[in-house]
Amino acid sequence: MQRHTGRDMWDAEECQSPRMGSVILGVDGGASNTVCVCIPAAMPFNDPLPVLSRTVAGCSNHNSVGEDRARETLERVMSQALLKARRRRSNVCAVCLAVAGVNHPIDQQRMLDWLREIFPSHVKLFVENDAVAALASGTMGKLHGCVLIAGTGTIAYGFTSDGREARAAGAGPVLGDWGSGYGISAQAMTAVVRAYDGRGPETVLTNNILDFLGLASPDELIGWTYEDQSWARIADLLPVVVESAESGDEVANKILHNSVGELASSVKAVVQRLELGGEDGKHPFPLVMVGKVLEANKRWDIGKEVIDCVTKHYPGVYPIHPKVEPAVGAALLAWNAIASELDGDIRNVQ
Repeated sequence: MQRHTGRDMWDAEECQSPRMGSVILGVDGGASNTVCVCIPAAMPFNDPLPVLSRTVAGCSNHNSVGEDRARETLERVMSQALLKARRRRSNVCAVCLAVAGVNHPIDQQRMLDWLREIFPSHVKLFVENDAVAALASGTMGKLHGCVLIAGTGTIAYGFTSDGREARAAGAGPVLGDWGSGYGISAQAMTAVVRAYDGRGPETVLTNNILDFLGLASPDELIGWTYEDQSWARIADLLPVVVESAESGDEVANKILHNSVGELASSVKAVVQRLELGGEDGKHPFPLVMVGKVLEANKRWDIGKEVIDCVTKHYPGVYPIHPKVEPAVGAALLAWNAIASELDGDIRNVQ
């Protein structure tokens, strides 16, 4: 694959005739892909929200692909989003980068320093974990409540109105992203190997996974696994596990039931630490649900099962399934942060 320098990516903006008008970039970088949206700074809160452009690239988690490749991916989606919107970097008034793997103030500062090398000094810059953008996608940019992400990986993240925050899980597959698409799929693959060598019960997961991957025997599954240990590649087996559970397979059903418990535990840990439910657990708070694991299937609805588990302890919880994607949530975070600073002629609808 051809690699591009940062200078190469931004060359195209010198050749275009930009439209006038300030814009905001919102970036959501997860374990599977990275999305950037460009929205007008003079944004009316209509439904749907105005999105001038949207671009997609691969993984930008530096823990997965390395810092150089992660930055290359992020720079590509931002430059392409501005190109599609016919804007230049000089038109940007704010950027919010919400990326998986940003787990410490050192990570944030490193990314902020890098962004400052790219954008003019007037641009307001924000760097957050991708879970923050996911929460904002359900609360229109306001940071209050809890978000549960369960896609390739998983994390629960919460904020209080006075700015306190807490997180649970999100430590990656080595330290146990159980309940995620990766975690569910990895347990299913383990069950296949255990059944094959006699350490575990027979399961339809064996035939279903081998058929899905085009493999002849569980022996080949070992080679398939280690030839490319991409988290997203393994997480792609999630639909096979759900289908097996819906057909009545006990092993697959046990894996999904365990995943519900893990995801609910992450949410409850965050809610308890932040006291989002109040002293009696009945105080209302939003739980934003994001990710393919939480989507309903024919008979299995992991998201609903998680909500039911959380509700037993915190009856004030109310689930939100966002109408906009996390990249828009990132843009809304930036918009809310700078709205009071924008000049009136920028805030007015163009």
